[in-house]
Amino acid sequence: MSILSHVFDLPGQKSELLIFFTLLQLSVIVLAARVGGELAYRIGQSAVVGEIIAGIVLGPSLLGLLMPGAFHYIFHSIPAGPLDALSQLGLILLMFQIGLEFDFSHLKEKVNRNAVLWVAAASMLMPFVLGLGFALVSAPKLSPHADLWTSALFIATAFSITAVPILGRIMMELGMTRSRLGVIAISAAAINDVVGWLLLALVTTLALSHFEAIAFAIKVFMVIAFIIIWMFGIRPLMKWVIRHFSASDKLTPHLLGIILISIFVSGLVTSSLGIFTIFGGFIMGVILHDADEFVKAWNERVSPFVLVFFLPIFFTYTGLRTNIGGLDSLSLWGWCGLILLLATVGKFGGAYGAARIAGLNHHQAKVMGIMMNTRALMELIVINVGYDLGAISPQVFTMLVIMAIFSTIITTPFLRVWLPRAGVQLPAPAPRPRGGRTV
Repeated sequence: MSILSHVFDLPGQKSELLIFFTLLQLSVIVLAARVGGELAYRIGQSAVVGEIIAGIVLGPSLLGLLMPGAFHYIFHSIPAGPLDALSQLGLILLMFQIGLEFDFSHLKEKVNRNAVLWVAAASMLMPFVLGLGFALVSAPKLSPHADLWTSALFIATAFSITAVPILGRIMMELGMTRSRLGVIAISAAAINDVVGWLLLALVTTLALSHFEAIAFAIKVFMVIAFIIIWMFGIRPLMKWVIRHFSASDKLTPHLLGIILISIFVSGLVTSSLGIFTIFGGFIMGVILHDADEFVKAWNERVSPFVLVFFLPIFFTYTGLRTNIGGLDSLSLWGWCGLILLLATVGKFGGAYGAARIAGLNHHQAKVMGIMMNTRALMELIVINVGYDLGAISPQVFTMLVIMAIFSTIITTPFLRVWLPRAGVQLPAPAPRPRGGRTV
């Protein structure tokens, strides 16, 4: 580092130093993600699980513990700004292509709409109540310097969230995107998360000032208006753009440029509404899901780059803030175990019971319960906000990260066992090319 500092300590060389370490970080991140994804695939897990764990491994929990010099050299030689920006950009693009993958025509049937509403409501309310109760009891011990109710509401929201991007990617790998169960689950998860983001905005407001019911009602109205405008105004316009600028099944440069601009503008709008940029990307994907030739072209030309390059950056950025070594007593691990139990029971139990009420059979309801229990990405966002605001302690942050990883790890194995019993045929394993597993 001293040699590099001397070399780059020249006028105009600061940007060269920034790009040097950014490229170093990206090289390490992409390599770790590919290795982690391959190892996960070999043991029957979803590749995304391996990529999440690889991100945690690159943080202080393992690399920082075993090789502190290398860890600080790679990740702390420059500010975290470049990684942060790239991670958020990747999430927006991932949410867009997840929206493209889902066929929401199933929701035209009343029975499916009822199932979505039941599952969305129950899988949020039950874990929220359990999370609130846990936090009110534990916060004075685990987060003594935080406001009690602010801490409790952040934890309850983290219990309630479902990770739409990760759930969607797991469904893609298992061939569920066009199935009835897949559509119900992703629709319920999307509703769940919109409400979750509204709760997050509300709790953040509470942490910074005082709750204003009128402001919250205005925010809900504006989100509903956004969805209506995008469905009935932007959708026909974008369909015309695709027809006008596409060439057969090719993604032309002009069309790709317009699509990227539309994704970014949609994210800007949802960010302004307080529900984060990634949902703007998701809604943009949803309104274009039936543009079949465009979807095919996007999946062939853009999707692999998003999955291989952008997504692992977010996992690593989160891993850099997670320190499992901070749970240094049996008492803390006991609280962590209780979080895992209550969060899983709340999500699985709420979704299972609601699915049964809505008419799904026992096996289908179990599938719904385990899918809605997948938190990973979205919970990580919630708890990062709570951590930044001082609403949760570093130890609670780490516990919730562990819970997010655990809930994601158990999803794929249970789905592989339960999906055939629920009437969903698993896809045949894809042939393994020389370059490794296909994305």
